[in-house]
Amino acid sequence: MSGTNEGRVRHPTLRDVAALSGVSIATASKALNNREQVHPDTRTRVLEAARQINFRPNPLAQGLLNGQTGTVGLLTDDLIGRFSIPILTGAEDAFGTGRMSVFLCDARGDAIRMQYHLQALLSRQVDGLIVLAADTDPRPSLGRDLPVPVIYVYGPSEDPADLSLVPDNVGAGVLAAQHLISTGRRRIAHITGERRFLAARDRAAGISETLLAAGLDLVADDAVYGSWSESWGRTATLALLDQHPDLDGIICGNDQIARGALDILREKRIGVPTDVAVMGFDNWETLTTESRPQLTSVDMNLEELGRRAAQRLFAAIDGDTQSGVESLPVRLVVRASTALEA
Repeated sequence: MSGTNEGRVRHPTLRDVAALSGVSIATASKALNNREQVHPDTRTRVLEAARQINFRPNPLAQGLLNGQTGTVGLLTDDLIGRFSIPILTGAEDAFGTGRMSVFLCDARGDAIRMQYHLQALLSRQVDGLIVLAADTDPRPSLGRDLPVPVIYVYGPSEDPADLSLVPDNVGAGVLAAQHLISTGRRRIAHITGERRFLAARDRAAGISETLLAAGLDLVADDAVYGSWSESWGRTATLALLDQHPDLDGIICGNDQIARGALDILREKRIGVPTDVAVMGFDNWETLTTESRPQLTSVDMNLEELGRRAAQRLFAAIDGDTQSGVESLPVRLVVRASTALEA
């Protein structure tokens, strides 16, 4: 029987290029990577030799010559979270376009585990880091003395010297309120999650400011804070209907709360959107498209957030460092729960 190498395709190597062009391996490498101290005639001869044998340089080896490894680290506190996954998808798409490899580490909300993963990634000489939080509340910085650039995404760093990318939650609240007002709603309530979350407070602020500018007040005078669940949506909607039977619009802090609100309105035989319009945030399509009627929601553009974070990291690796908090715009997805037929 023949040896195990039979039939295996042998790819041209740098040694082959050097032999064909009559130079040393070191000179061939310098010529192919456009380094100095190579005579133009020699460079031409090496490039022609590489073309003749169809030699393709190893991207990692090229990066090492430039002090880069072609790898980045992505640290998250919530690997399987509903918000993390689209952000990770967007970042990975951008890194793939840039031919960067990604080391993904899940700290699971543990500060000690986070430090362990950080040191492991730095020991692998990654070119940069993205830190993805589980929520939009500010988080401690990893520090200013790291040897590589760091981008914080979804939850901002507490250090203004860092660059953080976050969804525009205040703008999301503005967009939601403007939409319901544009459909003729004037008695609008806001049911949301826990007050301790910055996202809940920011969205509530955007809604209240927009209603005030239109000469309107929130039903119940303030956002109704609770939990991020369908059961809370049902409980809060029952209470609101009992106290404010004339309400005609409900903005819910997320799509789960909105599903609970729809349940109660259906049980009470209140028409949606003819009598009461309902909308949510996050545009979780598992919920929005399976609701009856389908649910209008504000999409936080999380994949774009991930892509933008990767692009900012590419720029930082190239020396274009920035700082501060950058809020990315969101978008409204209108469905039947607010769209009155003409």
